[in-house]
Amino acid sequence: MTETATVLVVEDERELANLFADWLSETYHVRTAYSAEDALDELDASVDVVLLDRRLPEQSGDVVLDHIRETDYDCKVAMVTAVDPDFDTLELGFDAYVVKPIERAELESLVSRLLARSLYSEEVQTYFALASKRATIETSKSAEELSNDARYEQLCENVQEMREDLDQLVMELDEEDFLAVFHDLQGESSTGP
Repeated sequence: MTETATVLVVEDERELANLFADWLSETYHVRTAYSAEDALDELDASVDVVLLDRRLPEQSGDVVLDHIRETDYDCKVAMVTAVDPDFDTLELGFDAYVVKPIERAELESLVSRLLARSLYSEEVQTYFALASKRATIETSKSAEELSNDARYEQLCENVQEMREDLDQLVMELDEEDFLAVFHDLQGESSTGP
């Protein structure tokens, strides 16, 4: 029997939080939190994915995200928010950033992608997170704004370096190694969510 993944929805708009929970509850265990404090109370090692609003009462979602990363919870975090991404998002430790409104299929796909990423090595997970940040900021800024921001330039360099490292790793795999990795991933995905 496969273990069902747990998703924590952190959203101060109760109706929206409950809607997200309803959409996802057919496939996952879902918990809801309506404030940063509630989120921290609901968070534990069994949570696989956190859908996190940036604008929460008392404390921002950024504070919750920092807490998740500082305590080394092994979960993926998607910022699902009405806040358009700005250069400050480059410093946040999220795995995906989605601007509301979001449709059911998009939300289900987002959670599925994040869970799939957890099967990859730490290096690949880091690469996906960095690439996601780059794509997020590129959708909201002009080419001129991007070229004038040192944080963005550094991010691009980091993405390129990670890509080169991963390309080199793949090139070094012989057929036997590749098949072993493929077999291992198949085994993990059949026992995962």
